Amino acid sequence: MDRFVFLTAAGLARGAVLALFALSLVIVWRTARVVNFAQAAMAAAAVYAAFAVTAATGSYWAGLLTGLAAGALLGAAAERGLMRRLPVHAPLPGIIVAIGLVMVLQAGLAIAFGPEHRPMHPPFSERPFIVGGVPVLSPYDLFTLAAAAAVMTALALLFNRTSLGLQLRAAAFAPETARLLGVRVPRMVTLGWALSVAAASLAALLLVPTELGLNPHAADLLFVNAFAVAVIGGLDSPLGALLAGIGVGLLVSLVTGYVSASAAPLAVLGLMTLVLLVRPGGLFAPREARTA
Repeated sequence: MDRFVFLTAAGLARGAVLALFALSLVIVWRTARVVNFAQAAMAAAAVYAAFAVTAATGSYWAGLLTGLAAGALLGAAAERGLMRRLPVHAPLPGIIVAIGLVMVLQAGLAIAFGPEHRPMHPPFSERPFIVGGVPVLSPYDLFTLAAAAAVMTALALLFNRTSLGLQLRAAAFAPETARLLGVRVPRMVTLGWALSVAAASLAALLLVPTELGLNPHAADLLFVNAFAVAVIGGLDSPLGALLAGIGVGLLVSLVTGYVSASAAPLAVLGLMTLVLLVRPGGLFAPREARTA
């Protein structure tokens, strides 16, 4: 029972990070109808910017803000400089360009900073609290949960409660009608990309201090798991990204604890395959997305 409680708590923290990264994929999909396969490399580049600022200033918080800003700028630059120039109704060119961007970014980071892992220290202790003799969440886990929850709540309020959010949704789902109503669709698409990569950068910033350290491929596995989460929850569903992220985080933690770490990816793959067989659009996809 003690092990189950500990693994469940650890799974919640990991699930929050997965949900945040999956939400970033959902945002860019809803904005531009494309899966950004360069999301992990762009997030890693933003984390390197945060690492450099933290090393120069000694302030984790200055590095965190720098990483978020760098992610937003990278997202906006990728959309304006690359994705905007591609055919709108052909997904293959976007996939090819994104894969090329991955190669360029990871090679550039390796040249600039080297391929070795650089340790990043979290702002809070990773030693778990002991409750009733059972180790549960650490202060850093609580910070991770709070940060992810705050960002996801802020994004939900933005998209559902503000005029800007309405324009973002209109630009994604009915761009021609939105243009007729005065919405600057290209600007909204750029903003969607910026928000998406900033959210992915935050997820990577929260995860890297708990892993081996920062290197050009630090966010690759995070992207793979988060992409599975987005598919399971539904690429059109922010709520699906949240719930599936928590579910997959718990699954990975429990399988790792009770079976082995090598079995965890197989468990995620099996779950994704089952969902695709039963509901190809994802568990929480809107009806229109499932029947289109």
